[in-house]
Formats: sequence, C-alpha cells, structure tokens
Amino acid sequence: MSRHKQRWKQFRHRAIKRMAPVTGAILGGYVRGSLWWLRLWPLEVSSAGMAFWARLFGPMWPLTKVARANLKAAFPEKSPREIEKLVREVWANLGRLCAEFAHLDHIWDYDPGNPGKRGRIEIGKADFSHQLRDGRTALFFSAHTGNWEMCAIAGAEMNILDAVIYREPNNKKAAQLIEEMRKGTMPDLIRTDRDAARELIRRLGQGQHIGMLVDQYWTGGPKVKFFGRPTATNPTLAKLARHFDCPVYGWRVVRLPKGRFRVEFTEEVVMPRDAEGKIDVEGAMQAINDVIEGWVREHPAQWLWLHRRWR
Repeated sequence: MSRHKQRWKQFRHRAIKRMAPVTGAILGGYVRGSLWWLRLWPLEVSSAGMAFWARLFGPMWPLTKVARANLKAAFPEKSPREIEKLVREVWANLGRLCAEFAHLDHIWDYDPGNPGKRGRIEIGKADFSHQLRDGRTALFFSAHTGNWEMCAIAGAEMNILDAVIYREPNNKKAAQLIEEMRKGTMPDLIRTDRDAARELIRRLGQGQHIGMLVDQYWTGGPKVKFFGRPTATNPTLAKLARHFDCPVYGWRVVRLPKGRFRVEFTEEVVMPRDAEGKIDVEGAMQAINDVIEGWVREHPAQWLWLHRRWR
C-alpha cells in the first residue's frame, strides 16, 4: 500500500471513530421515530404497509444477493421466477417483523381460559406447556423464522421460559430502545457478553429454562449439514445440555394469514450420546439443525435468508 493510501485510510478511520457518537445518535433517533410512527397505526395496517414497501424495495439492496444465492443452493429445483418470488416474501416478512416490533407490548392476545376464542394467537397441536414445568432444567432453541421476537413473549406468557439470550446491536442508542421495548413483555434478557456463560450456568444450576436462537453461522463452531451443505454452528446450547444433562425443546412462532400467529413447541428432541453416555455436542447440533431445516422447508419465505449461513 502506498504512503498516500495508508494516510487516507488512517484519516478515514479517525473520522469515522470521531463521528461515531453523532451517527449513533442519528440512527438511534431514526429508530425511535420509526417505532413511534408505526405505533400510531393499528397493528394490521402497520404490518401490511411495511410488508408492501419491503417487498417493493428490499430486493434492490445489495444484501439480497446473499438471499438469492442461498435460495438457489437450497432449492435447486425452483425456477428463477420462484426464487424471485421467495426473495420478495422474505423481505415482506422482515418488513412485517419491524412493524410488529413497535406493537410488542400488546401483540399477545391469547387467552388460556378461553382457548377456543379466535384471536391473533393460536397454540399449535396440543398445548403441553404445563408439562414442561416439572422442576427440571431445560433448554429451548429457536431460529430466525416467522416472528422470532414473539418466541420470547410466548415463552413468558406461557410460563415456559425464565430467560433468553440475545445479541445487543452495535448502536448503543438503538440497543437501549430495543431493550426498553422488550422489557415487560419477555422473560429476563441475557446479553451475549463476557459474563453470559457464568450467568447461564448459574441459572441452569437453579433449574431455570433458557431459550436461544441457534441458526446463524458461528466461526470455529462444529460442522453440521444444513440443506445438505456443511456449515459451522453455535455449540453453546449442546454444551450446556451436555453439562447439565437436561432436555432440549424447539419453539417457533409461525406467521399465518390475516395477521395471525401460531406458537409451536416440539416434543423433547432426542440428543445423540457418545460412548460415555453423555450428550454428543456435534451430533446434538446436527439434530437441532435438522429440526430447523424442517421448519424452513415448511415455510421458506419466513426464514432470514439474508444472512450468510454458509461460508
């Protein structure tokens, strides 16, 4: 690199660093203003409107190239037209998610005392949530599919989850606002920082139920097959299950027509074990990813194909 280019790179780096508080404040203000605007409208109107604009403009973003490549590799039998339709629906789902986030504090309307009432929420199959409160430690996994923010709300409302792990956004203002929106509707939130492992071990040692998203690429993680392609996955859940020898369940919120949702919990997922009888970490993560792949195949437009799951 020439001296001129090196100086320019250093100058640009310093400028970006100095402007970070300003750009962060602007972005945080934009997020707050957007959520305020979306809350002015009924949930159904906000959701439909954001889906329309996301479906229209989302495919123009460079990030869409990742979604197209992922979809083509996962579904080689689909035509280019079918792939493009899926791409637009993936963006529409993301748009709806943004609108629904602004209404988190009143989106849940399921009445366990009147399960036959047709509201916004329904519980898939038989509701066996009461069986999960047997005093045992348990782990729950989910994925970026449907409305994944509502997974934590469902866990809290159904008294299944005590805490969920989440990754804090880099923008501090936006992170503060998002945490404000989530509080009061979700179980305890555990940030993925240096103290997360200690906190998880403490809570699980007390017999708590912990939930986490496990469907993103994890550098250095064990290799599993997802849609027939090798990828690295986050082994945290399997390692905790091995350490505490506890049951593992899956849970998701499926998006239904007309602004409705179905909450689904799997039966206990059987974890492969090694010669010593302990849960095999790599085998466990393969079993978990197999469940998630089944979810994605069932509703491909509801998964977040925009992230680089394969590298």
